[in-house]
Amino acid sequence: MDAAKKHEPFIVTVSPHITSGETTSRIMWSVSLALMPASVMGVYFFGPLSALTLLLSVVSAVFFEYIYQKLLKKTITINDGSAFLTGLLLGLNLPPTVPFYIPIVGSFVAIIITKQLFGGLGYNVFNPALIGRAFLLISFPKLMTIWKEPTSAFIQIDAKTTATPLGILKEEGLGKLIEIYGDTLNLYVQLLVGYRGGCIGETSAIAILIGAGFLLYRGYISWHIPVSFLGTAAIIAWIFGGKGALFSGDPILHLLSGGILIGAFFMATDYVTSPSVKKGQILFGIGCGFLTMLIRLKGGYPEGVMFAILIMNCFSPLIDRGFKTRVFGQVKK
Repeated sequence: MDAAKKHEPFIVTVSPHITSGETTSRIMWSVSLALMPASVMGVYFFGPLSALTLLLSVVSAVFFEYIYQKLLKKTITINDGSAFLTGLLLGLNLPPTVPFYIPIVGSFVAIIITKQLFGGLGYNVFNPALIGRAFLLISFPKLMTIWKEPTSAFIQIDAKTTATPLGILKEEGLGKLIEIYGDTLNLYVQLLVGYRGGCIGETSAIAILIGAGFLLYRGYISWHIPVSFLGTAAIIAWIFGGKGALFSGDPILHLLSGGILIGAFFMATDYVTSPSVKKGQILFGIGCGFLTMLIRLKGGYPEGVMFAILIMNCFSPLIDRGFKTRVFGQVKK
């Protein structure tokens, strides 16, 4: 051993000692990339106005993060992609016809109040995009519940409505949905492709699943939260979703309608606001699925994904504490 190597310091650090090439920036931009199919389909079905809504939401989110950090002389972190992703998620969770100030106000709440005032990335308790949307829904309920009829001629149906499938299901029942779409198979096809009213990003189930498959393949998310979320929702929909009797509900309809797919794969799996322990993630997903269906079936809103995830965000630290693993070598008391 030469003298130079002999005197090199021996550095001891805490675990984990295994690292990967993944960075926060790469993960954030990859998730944004995974949302591109849903974004493209939303613009395809709802037109240029929906593209403007997405653009305003993203630009506003990045601007608010930059100006806040600039004014407070903090490190500028807009290059890590987290503000871009927050703005994109918020935009995808907005109706396509909202006025221009809606995504700007929502981005302010998401970035400044929910993220930066809590300490920045990694310190926020709630999902910023969902808090932004919740604020908008409470503050501008009428504007946030006006749904545009898809304008694409990609698929034609006999009757068209500006209401969402969940809204029709809650107010008029499954029979009305079947009447509008012709038959159950055609209803499923429409929901898969995306020809229905709703938020920009929840239209095409196929587009969302393509993005989700990419995240699962790359290992950015695991199956624990999405499967437990969707599985719980499907079981409850099957047992209690029917009007006539138990076990007469339509779980496929509930899984393909509303924001449950984008919520399960892209928002409930947020690293900061969801549990880090695998068993805890399953419990978190079960809670999200249960609350979603409780609101859909018994609440005043036809959709419950947003509220379900935000409520479960409150329990994430407690879930992690309850399922934390025992330290290696520690004697069990």
